[in-house]
Amino acid sequence: MGSKGGEREAAGVPSGGRRSRLAGRSGAVAAGRIPGDPVSVRVRAGRFVRERWRVLVRLGVWSVLEAGQTFLVGYALARALDAGFLAGNTRAGLLWLGAAGLSVCAGAYGTGRVYGVVAELVEPARDRLVTAVVTRGVREADTGALSGLTQQVEIARDTLAGVVMVTRSFLFTAAGALIGLFSLAPLLLSVVLPPLLAGVALFAATLRPLARRQEAFLAADEALAQELGALLPALRDVTAAGAEERVADTLGERTDTELRAARSLARWSVARVAALAVGGELPAVLLLVTAPWLLDHDVTPGALVGALAYVTQSLLPALHTLVHGLGTSGSRLTVVLRRLNRDSRPRAEQPPKGRGAVSISGSAAGRDQPRQTGTRHTTALALSPQSPPALSLSSLTFAYGPASEPVLHNLDLILQEGAHLAVVGPSGIGKSTLTALIAGLLTPQHGTIRVYDHPVPAPQATVLIPQEAYVHTGTLAENLTLFRNGPVPEAELLAAADAVGLGPLLGTLGGLSATVTPAELSAGERQLIALTRAYLSPAPLALLDEATCHLDPEAEARAERAFAARAGGTLIVVAHRISSARRAERILVMDGPRTACGTHGELLRTSDLYRDLAGGWTTHPAPQPG
Repeated sequence: MGSKGGEREAAGVPSGGRRSRLAGRSGAVAAGRIPGDPVSVRVRAGRFVRERWRVLVRLGVWSVLEAGQTFLVGYALARALDAGFLAGNTRAGLLWLGAAGLSVCAGAYGTGRVYGVVAELVEPARDRLVTAVVTRGVREADTGALSGLTQQVEIARDTLAGVVMVTRSFLFTAAGALIGLFSLAPLLLSVVLPPLLAGVALFAATLRPLARRQEAFLAADEALAQELGALLPALRDVTAAGAEERVADTLGERTDTELRAARSLARWSVARVAALAVGGELPAVLLLVTAPWLLDHDVTPGALVGALAYVTQSLLPALHTLVHGLGTSGSRLTVVLRRLNRDSRPRAEQPPKGRGAVSISGSAAGRDQPRQTGTRHTTALALSPQSPPALSLSSLTFAYGPASEPVLHNLDLILQEGAHLAVVGPSGIGKSTLTALIAGLLTPQHGTIRVYDHPVPAPQATVLIPQEAYVHTGTLAENLTLFRNGPVPEAELLAAADAVGLGPLLGTLGGLSATVTPAELSAGERQLIALTRAYLSPAPLALLDEATCHLDPEAEARAERAFAARAGGTLIVVAHRISSARRAERILVMDGPRTACGTHGELLRTSDLYRDLAGGWTTHPAPQPG
């Protein structure tokens, strides 16, 4: 069966979360498409738009009515001056100003109708995204579905509406203003159009790098949130293991990465300001600078004032809205659509959930097992009925959240002092959850847990050795005596090292006084140190949660025999090899409502799951007693 990381590697998926994401991406590339590929997003967007061409036609009609005011505001002002007030015809000037006022009213009506049409375009897009997210969440038990539904879909809807509004407004406003300039004097276009096009081109050149940096910032933010989500439930483990500095360094790296991404994103605001200055403000300056030349070439004063009105009252605000609206909303929309429209990956290519994220057990058990009923699973290992049990579980029920399927349901277990129990089951069924409950790291919804007749947490009675062993910088003796209150005789330390199998490493390091640097140790060496530390602990109940997964079978057997032989000690092992399970007196097969307990031979006859697990394990000859 192997460790959780080993199972992922055996399946062809790297054990590290970062590698797994790369492996998932590579698998998608091999299939001919990349999840979230921009080409895929554009194809789907194009298909969606073609299906709603009638809505786009209506949007264009109302936009033309809205843009009519842009044309008349400048043109009417020019005519009011040239044909009205400057010509001594006050009545004509007032009529042209009145026409400009009426065009504003008509434009306001068109704007109101535009909002309704945009809703007809945006809401179906939102519904399609919701359907895709819910479908993926139900089919694949996607843990990101809730975030996608509650946050990313709403971001997509709001930003899509913003992108449509600002893009449409700029296009029709610019068209109305440019037509107005041409109607007043074609020469005005030679002054206004070149800087306007240069500003728009400069802004367009920033869109793709801006989207990439927006996506990098979002990825860094998600990585930091994931790191914090895995860390917060494990703060007690971090403190107990003295790993505060290591965890702080990791979080510091994540924070620095997000800070760098945020600064890179902010630097592109300079390019947006430059585009706005070139395309929106430079035309007004050029009109003023070239005013004498324009007036000498038959451009009337009214046309010049109308041109300034077009630039300052129409083009500059429209470009400002486009740059700030599309520059932010457009990049966010691109990123969110890539994520929401990513192709579904095969389950083997999904990034493996971290061991520290306790919710994997609950979700896996709820997904793979039928809903459990009130059946009680009772196991009694009665080695000495007169003595109090080392462990007693009564009606133990635990689920990761009120709406989640129970990982453990009405489980009863009696384990007497000196017993040796192996816990087996598929990944995610709740083996680590059970050890965490016994150690007091999790609190059950129902039922009681007592260790040597004491309610949990019982730190003086229980020691938990996880798969990832914690070793701190210091001497080897300091690492081994971490769970002891006073000084420990050297002879006891050497005897424990010999029993567990730490002796060869002790000699290699240079003795008990040698300084230990965790980064220079292999995973198996760290596990041997953690196992010896737990062996020296005064706690009589040892919980080995795949704590020997990085050791070879012989080293694993030696360590487990040492724990089983501790005076008054009781051992629970989450087994990852068939040899480890066969060394135990009893084996607990966690299988939802079909949970069973018995010897190796009994379970081969009575448990289908155990037969499958035993057949899938790499078998080794059964160890001989002694």
